[in-house]
Amino acid sequence: MLRELLELTTWRAFDVHTDGRVLAGHDESGTTQLVEIGTDGTVRKLTTLDGACSGRYVPGTDTVLVSHDTGGNERAQISRLHLDSSPLPSTMDDLEAVVRDPSYIHGIGEVTGTRMVYRTNRRNGVDFDIVVHELATGTESVIYDGGGWAADPAVHTDGRRVALTRPGRYAMSDQLLLACGGEVTELTGELERAQYHTVHWVGDSLVLTTNRDREFTGIARYTPETGDWRWLVTDDAHDVTGWPSPDGTLLLVHTNVGGVSRLAVHDADGNPLREVPLPDGWLLFPLPEPVWAADSRSVALTLSGPEIPGDVLVVDAGSGTTRAVTDSAAALRGLAGLSVPDTHWVPGAGGDIPCYVYRPSATAEPLSGAAVLLIHGGPEGQSALNFNPIVQGLAAAGFTVLVPNVRGSVGYGKAWYSADDVRARMNSVDDLAALHDWLPSLGLDRAALWGGSYGGYMVLAGLAFQPQLWSAGVDIVGMSSLVTFLENTSVYRRAQREREYGSLAEDREFLESISPLSRIADIRAPLFVIHGANDPRVPLSEAEQLHTELGNRGVACELCVYADEGHGLAKRVNRLDAYPRALEFLTARLGR
Repeated sequence: MLRELLELTTWRAFDVHTDGRVLAGHDESGTTQLVEIGTDGTVRKLTTLDGACSGRYVPGTDTVLVSHDTGGNERAQISRLHLDSSPLPSTMDDLEAVVRDPSYIHGIGEVTGTRMVYRTNRRNGVDFDIVVHELATGTESVIYDGGGWAADPAVHTDGRRVALTRPGRYAMSDQLLLACGGEVTELTGELERAQYHTVHWVGDSLVLTTNRDREFTGIARYTPETGDWRWLVTDDAHDVTGWPSPDGTLLLVHTNVGGVSRLAVHDADGNPLREVPLPDGWLLFPLPEPVWAADSRSVALTLSGPEIPGDVLVVDAGSGTTRAVTDSAAALRGLAGLSVPDTHWVPGAGGDIPCYVYRPSATAEPLSGAAVLLIHGGPEGQSALNFNPIVQGLAAAGFTVLVPNVRGSVGYGKAWYSADDVRARMNSVDDLAALHDWLPSLGLDRAALWGGSYGGYMVLAGLAFQPQLWSAGVDIVGMSSLVTFLENTSVYRRAQREREYGSLAEDREFLESISPLSRIADIRAPLFVIHGANDPRVPLSEAEQLHTELGNRGVACELCVYADEGHGLAKRVNRLDAYPRALEFLTARLGR
């Protein structure tokens, strides 16, 4: 059944036109390509590139800005597609270059009818500058070059002031900055572990999402000129995120309730106007953020849930009604036996661990006593009630699948996501042991670990530091050594990651001590390892050194490398090769 699940196609909402057309991503070809969905549901294919891409409409024109990279290397380039004159679907040769220098990253930010704001590290390969690009002439002006991982740029209508964020001292903390005329001002200072994101100008004030002086994020208005600060929407038990409409009169408000979404429209002062009805399990992350139409009348969203692979929904802001633009779940209606999870709170040393449990599918022949723990990446991530073909495929094969949010996960407050920072890193690994101790209550007696990126590190750490607990592991683009990972990750990412894990200059000995490679002699469970050759985040060398060391010790370790992939598997043909093999590997190791 896993192959059928991997063959399912999904949709993503990238933009919505004022006339109701939706710019979407569709992976029918095996990678996410741009399509345009008309108000009558007709689909027009816009791109046929070698790799995945995304895009934005240029308001008031028949033009799309396309973001694309090469082989998953994450060095985004920006091109223009003319809907009224370009051949459709367009190849790379058909696209007009706007910002291209393949040695560097150029990320699309705000787009208006006349200009585009983007961030780029082309100055030195490390620091990100904020640039305004005039679309008619190609004229550019650098409005911030103050260094660091500059993000969330919001340019005032005067074209001079730009608000942005830059990483703070601590993991999951930001500085909120204002740049104008070459001068950079810290707007709020660097408070203890305060985040700022989804930053937008509304008049001369900023509307943004933050957890300044709070455990959970809320929506606030901040006026730089006066220093006035006002909360608009908060929830004392859940993270709240907001996106103001382009005209500043409305707020789209998302509340994250343990991985399930609530959505509402509020007025500019934060007063609730109307709820937006959603199927259970609407998920914001890691899918594209909601995007408002330029006329502030509608919002395009990406929908996912346990039985919804990925769909596009358009919300009428005036009424709160929704229009389903796609129906990815139609293909699932012919598949029997999907598993719907239960939510549990598992006792752990640092507090109860939220965990979804997917029982073997009704049509499966259960593998008696066998479990797979699937650990999310990040570590600043969250496992939520979205559709996951791997989880469903494992359940269809007879496994009980546990999908936890161990310490370090977002969505459960500042204390929880900070509980694994730097010297507390092994707290999250200890949570794996707590989950294993809980398995007998579900009638389970053996388990494997599966995870990608930081989740891959967790797989390897579990096998290295708790070798008596785990029967096997599937590691996807994981770090085998935090030292060599930090030494070899892309230079623009190193400082950002050192905030979370510790610095090479001050914490090298500790980083060595918690690296799975330092305990390689203790690993005895077999491993299945998947990696992309072009990974800019976790270099292929992390998998290669692990494979070599385990091979020298006679421990079974199969390494699958994909030459046209980066940080994970973006192409369906590669997923169809790797994941069924990984499932066969686990079935052979955990089956009776």
